[in-house]
Amino acid sequence: MRNLDLLLSLTEKHPVRKVAVALAQDPTVIEAIVRARKRNIAEAILIGDKSLIRKAAESVNAPLDGIPIMEERDPCRGVATAVKMVASGEADILMKGYIHTDDFLRGVVDREHGLRTGSIMSHVFVAEIREQNKLMFVTDGAMNIAPDLKQKAAILLNAVHLANIFGIANPRVAVLAAVELVNPAMPATVDAACLAKMADRNQYVPGCVIDGPFALDNAISVLAAQHKKIAGPVAGQADILLVPSIECGNILAKSLVYFGGRRLIGLLVGSKAPVVLTSRADSSESKLLSIAAAVLMVNTKRVLQLKIGRVHY
Repeated sequence: MRNLDLLLSLTEKHPVRKVAVALAQDPTVIEAIVRARKRNIAEAILIGDKSLIRKAAESVNAPLDGIPIMEERDPCRGVATAVKMVASGEADILMKGYIHTDDFLRGVVDREHGLRTGSIMSHVFVAEIREQNKLMFVTDGAMNIAPDLKQKAAILLNAVHLANIFGIANPRVAVLAAVELVNPAMPATVDAACLAKMADRNQYVPGCVIDGPFALDNAISVLAAQHKKIAGPVAGQADILLVPSIECGNILAKSLVYFGGRRLIGLLVGSKAPVVLTSRADSSESKLLSIAAAVLMVNTKRVLQLKIGRVHY
């Protein structure tokens, strides 16, 4: 899949799934839900303050006919209700509404009622790069603050899983840092080199091509890589950008939207069910595309493996 219009046309042919929206009193969220219903992609149940939900719908002329609304004015209880619906199978997809990400994630990772699987959960932005006719995956810009090497390996695996769902069978992964040379004073460069060597030794199953460290320019631009005499199958051609910290990922993804005008998807990967996790400021189109991507994820069986953290004799 090379553009997000194909995503919408593809998911129109999938079984219709149900989205539980936590704190749905957001005009762009409601617009996205209504558009998803019209395109036969997803149904929804809206959880939050009913009066605010109706006002939000009126503000964008979005009809709520046939969409159930559950009254819950307390934000934390609203998230908990939505999470329980997904965990119990009453809904297939969880979606963040008008609530801070940290409050939303607190419900997602709740040990008793949340969506934990025992594996790491991480966030992936998917950006449409029209000039190169491709999609770019950026991780992790919304959940894991300062991952160590082991966490980066698992975050990378989540991104590879999502890339596979989008039809990229052997994604090229660039592990980013400020420079493309290994420098012991810069831990991100050392982690990048370790991840690349792990891939060389087949610790990722099935395959992906990992290299690093890369600066951003020589990860995504063939000309920049050639000018700096950086070779290899990933140089200038990355499908996945693994960032060193949440700040880097968040700033990079939002710069793609606000400076580059890109369409962007936001998803949480590694949870029991797909989670649509976008910014409150994101457009209704971004939220619609994220819902469609979550629908694509629902029926996908995960088979990826990672060998790390055990000693074999």
